[in-house]
Amino acid sequence: MAQNPKTITSTEHVPASEHGGGFPPFQKETFASQIVWLVITFVALYLLISRIAIPRIGGIFEERDKRIQGDFADAQRAKEDSEAALAAYEKALADARNRAQAIGAEIRDKLHAEAEVRRKALEEQLNKQLAEAEKTIATTKAGAMANVRGIAVETASAIVERLIGTAPPAPAVAAAVDETLKR
Repeated sequence: MAQNPKTITSTEHVPASEHGGGFPPFQKETFASQIVWLVITFVALYLLISRIAIPRIGGIFEERDKRIQGDFADAQRAKEDSEAALAAYEKALADARNRAQAIGAEIRDKLHAEAEVRRKALEEQLNKQLAEAEKTIATTKAGAMANVRGIAVETASAIVERLIGTAPPAPAVAAAVDETLKR
């Protein structure tokens, strides 16, 4: 088998002159066709990106902006709702406090009125008992005074009899005791 001088094996070294004279994109014979294909490829990529990719990316950005704005709007509504709920809670709490104070004042007034009625009834009862006690005391005093007068008349008569030796007349002793008791 004879070797063809043009066939190159992997162990052989090929000089640069056999490749056709340098880097292929810079060869004069293929330069114009490479420029045409570069322009066609660039225009095709430019059209593909400008007509398909950029609108899709723009749509994604717009959708994202809309979603963010929607989320901000939802957050603002939630904040306003929570502030309204807080205001309603505080108003309900203030109303409840006012009602509690009104109920407390009403109960206090009611209990005060009941206590006043009981106090007046007790005062009337005590005044009646006091009047009865004063009547009893006056009766007892009158009875005691009547007994005191009799005792005083007997004692005075006995003292005068011992002093002078004879019993004084009873009407004179009674008149003297009555005159002394009047002072």
